[in-house]
Amino acid sequence: MAAKPFNIIFLLLPLLSLVVVGHETVKSEQYPLVVSTWPFIEAVRAAWRAVDAGSSAVDSVVEGCSACEELRCDGTVGPGGSPDENGETTIDALIMDGVTMEVGAVAAMRYVKDGIKAARLVMQHTEHTLLVGEKASEFAISMGLPGPTNLSSPESMEKWAKWKDSRCQPNFRKNVSPANSCGPYRPTNYLGHPDETCSSTVQMLTSNSNLLRVGLHSHDTISMAVIDRMGHIAVGTSTNGATFKIPGRVGDGPIAGSSAYAIDEVGACCATGDGDIMMRFLPCYQVVESMRLGMEPKLAAKDAITRIARKFPDFLGAIVALNKKGEHAGACHGWTFKYSVKSPAMKDVEVFTVLP
Repeated sequence: MAAKPFNIIFLLLPLLSLVVVGHETVKSEQYPLVVSTWPFIEAVRAAWRAVDAGSSAVDSVVEGCSACEELRCDGTVGPGGSPDENGETTIDALIMDGVTMEVGAVAAMRYVKDGIKAARLVMQHTEHTLLVGEKASEFAISMGLPGPTNLSSPESMEKWAKWKDSRCQPNFRKNVSPANSCGPYRPTNYLGHPDETCSSTVQMLTSNSNLLRVGLHSHDTISMAVIDRMGHIAVGTSTNGATFKIPGRVGDGPIAGSSAYAIDEVGACCATGDGDIMMRFLPCYQVVESMRLGMEPKLAAKDAITRIARKFPDFLGAIVALNKKGEHAGACHGWTFKYSVKSPAMKDVEVFTVLP
């Protein structure tokens, strides 16, 4: 039976929703919609220009994350930041289509600065989900991205040199000897040193306990969600990882379900923070599944953060949840978190603050 005309008209009308963040209630027109971790305002504007002009959610996410990479947002996205123990900058990125559930990602990618575009190439031109390291670089260049390129910058190399002068402290090593130097490292129970005493082992463990704290300028991610004019959802991430990470380390940025996740009929999630901890819980998958079961975004985000905090009370992290009604909310632990939103009801990007 043919649909009644008024039903079709009703479906096409823009919907209004109430968005609750903390004690603040905001009216927001539904589609299109762009949400991003942190006050990465220019990145959100770039995504908005694309989606408002009719681009798909996937293409708009790429535009937004690419803008952040070019701007080197906070030094934690794109080239030129977050050197590893060897002084090298590498890129992690992910793109996910909430309609098809396709994912493309790159991790520990060297020599190619366009992380999100490389991730989309993986999604578009392979049957794989994740490519890593120098082979990811070779693939991206073979598909037309510029490279090889030196991803370091004078700033990142200066930061690395100062860290080396400080005996490579703090770092992400644990249970190693020597604790207070730049290595080479060995396990504290290394069999080649049978005369090592229990007291010396305790001393080494204690002296190396000052691990890096994840923070706004030591390690962070742009994680972005876009709902396009058709109501379709996509998410994407890009990061250059944790500063002074052990070479080869991959955080949660390119891991679907951890840094980002989207299901077209439900909603999306964006996450940021201590990826080594957060990826063990797949918080964004948890958030979207909670919303599928009827939980509102604020409660879904809070529930996912609380699950992590129970096991790791000192971790730093934040989540933004977005449902198909256009309702969005954040939750965080260990820091004050900000995220950015642009909707048709807003004159420009608005930044929302979430308290721990």
